[in-house]
Amino acid sequence: MSDAADTPVLRARGLRKDYGKGEGAVRAVDGVDLDIRAGETVAVMGPSGCGKSTLLQLLGGLDRPTGGEVSLNGRRIDDIGERALARMRRTGVSFVFQAFHLMEELTAVENVELPALLAGRSPRAARRRAEELLERVGLADRARFLPSALSGGQRQRVAVARALSNEPSVVLADEPTGNLDSAATLDVLNLFESLHASGQTLVVVTHDARIAATADRMLSMRDGALVDETRLSGGTTGRLGALVGLED
Repeated sequence: MSDAADTPVLRARGLRKDYGKGEGAVRAVDGVDLDIRAGETVAVMGPSGCGKSTLLQLLGGLDRPTGGEVSLNGRRIDDIGERALARMRRTGVSFVFQAFHLMEELTAVENVELPALLAGRSPRAARRRAEELLERVGLADRARFLPSALSGGQRQRVAVARALSNEPSVVLADEPTGNLDSAATLDVLNLFESLHASGQTLVVVTHDARIAATADRMLSMRDGALVDETRLSGGTTGRLGALVGLED
């Protein structure tokens, strides 16, 4: 008998995604099997066009697979209706994108509280949670600033805080440092290390070896398939000092 504690937070079996039909069809994700355990940080690396971002979208329910299964907290999400899938995305999984996707007309604290408000939390509870998260990411003094008044690294930290607003089981990050300079990248690396230490489950698609080096596991992807796995001993703690000197 399997223990519920052994059930992966996120599981994929035979995951496949095709675009187009007939001779012009392209297989973006090809038979991926993957288990993500609670509290893990997992990095997915590979060349451009290998299917990393598509895999992340399938895992988070932003796209539907052509074949295979995806489960979150033991429940399949690939075959549920759109309304149930939307509820799952509001509470079970959150995304952090390379382009931030902040609402430019809203302040930092308003951006962070928005998912909680959409999920039905009271304005007071949503605001309290948002302020706590901004303090956690080191931006309490920027809570009333618009995104246009924030640096790239600050905007990405607001995006991470927003992703945590509804206490998701898993945070999925797609090239979260792709638009950042070295100093801002280090800010986000420190934040991800803090999230890992707090037990947050993270899956990060990245080209950046600095991000990958903070993970528990690094998965290599090529032509839509996972082709290699490297287990990085010791988790994230203590690595960042050695990463500061890496070149972009």
